[in-house]
Amino acid sequence: MNLNPVGSRWLKEKFNISEFVLTHCSYIGSNDSIEVTNKGNIEQVYSRKYAPHEDSPMSHLEFSLKYDDLSLPFLRRVFGNIAIEDVERFIELSPSGKYSRRIGFLFEFLTGKQLSIRKPISGNYVDLLDDDKYVTGNIVKNTRWRINDNLLGTVSYCPIIRKTNRLKELLKQDITAKLEQLKTDFSPAVFQRAINYLYNKETRSSYEIEKEQPTPDRMEKFVALLTQAGVEETSTILDEQRLTQLQNAIVDSRFAAKGFRDFQNYIGQSLPGYLDLIHYICPPPVFVKSMMDGLAAVANKTIGVSSEIRAAVISFGFVFIHPFEDGNGRIHRFLIHDVLVHDGSVPKGLIIPVSAHMVNNIRDYDTILERYSKPLMQFIKYTKNNEGGIEVLNPEEVESYYRFPDLTEQSIYLAETIHATLKEDMPEELLFIQRYDEVKRALQYIVDMPDRNINLMILFLHQNKGIFPKRRREQFSKLTDKEVEEMEIVYRKIFEIA
Repeated sequence: MNLNPVGSRWLKEKFNISEFVLTHCSYIGSNDSIEVTNKGNIEQVYSRKYAPHEDSPMSHLEFSLKYDDLSLPFLRRVFGNIAIEDVERFIELSPSGKYSRRIGFLFEFLTGKQLSIRKPISGNYVDLLDDDKYVTGNIVKNTRWRINDNLLGTVSYCPIIRKTNRLKELLKQDITAKLEQLKTDFSPAVFQRAINYLYNKETRSSYEIEKEQPTPDRMEKFVALLTQAGVEETSTILDEQRLTQLQNAIVDSRFAAKGFRDFQNYIGQSLPGYLDLIHYICPPPVFVKSMMDGLAAVANKTIGVSSEIRAAVISFGFVFIHPFEDGNGRIHRFLIHDVLVHDGSVPKGLIIPVSAHMVNNIRDYDTILERYSKPLMQFIKYTKNNEGGIEVLNPEEVESYYRFPDLTEQSIYLAETIHATLKEDMPEELLFIQRYDEVKRALQYIVDMPDRNINLMILFLHQNKGIFPKRRREQFSKLTDKEVEEMEIVYRKIFEIA
């Protein structure tokens, strides 16, 4: 079948824009069809009646806005390849048309240049983003283009989230209802005992993701921070001074920051031979302050949006901006809890231990971070000096990738993680606490050991699914093999392990 690229795909080929992956590619052919690639992107064929009336960049741009997914970084590159006079001429052909006005708004929004339009702009206000296709923010009316600006952010920082079928399914699930069901399934006493345990587990897991072993005082500080989730307005939490206070509270005092970073940093690992494998180069320091201001604006512009979406946008936005040298990951995960509590999805004084789920499924967590970082690493240019410092050589080319991220996949990931934690991790933890006392009494009946020994025995059996690990046998040398076997049998019976 002879297929001709159209819309974003045509523009990508026309201007040789190789660094951006399109999530929706369109073609003109004989018959309508749609396919999903192995990477989850869509390739759609439209019949010839959909073909633009002329093979020009502006006609294909209009088609792209009608039928393709909106990518602000890609669109900014496209505008950089089209003469401003061509944009003005196209708009003046239909100054009241909704796509003309959308193009005018987006051109000025993304390039910072003002178009010179001689004909008056009229017509009813139209939404910039289609609410059926995108997660939209609170409307700001743009009188110049008669556009309802319902983007999630501002020119300083503006993520896009596509309403995929998977995301729509996830957003139908009710976090509060699931928590209430857990309260019904377990006694108030068990639930209350679980809270402190879950706060501690979340803290340990958050540090474990960073491959760190926190000291008891740092554990206490992070638990104290988690218990304060949701107290302040999210935009207040994102203030530089307030975030710096949080960073200082959870890192070693030797690495306490005085404010947002003024140096280039990156995420990587050391390889043999004094080589570094760089996974992600953070935004150049000249962008950091304005991007963090933009993230605070996102927090305000998304008030009323689903709390899972807000938590994803704010937490992943923060960690990708990476405003500090240390502590970014832990603050990123704190912000998830902060938004969920602030928005009322999770009651104050309760926590959904998402970090525990993340650390148990660490490859999924790493993958979702790489979904953002890997495309960037394909086209960012940098140099590294002998001291290990990095300088980005093409900041203007990569700026839009940092400022206008597509966070659809990250939003899906976080929603999946939250609901998996509610469905799997939390019931398991509550069940463990409920059965803990019963197991403790049963083990004490077999051998009247000190509390410390009984607690250790339960821990080892729990970690090994009811089988006492041989490597721990020396710690319980006073027990006979028969007594250990009886303890295994009792544990598996109470916990219903076959």
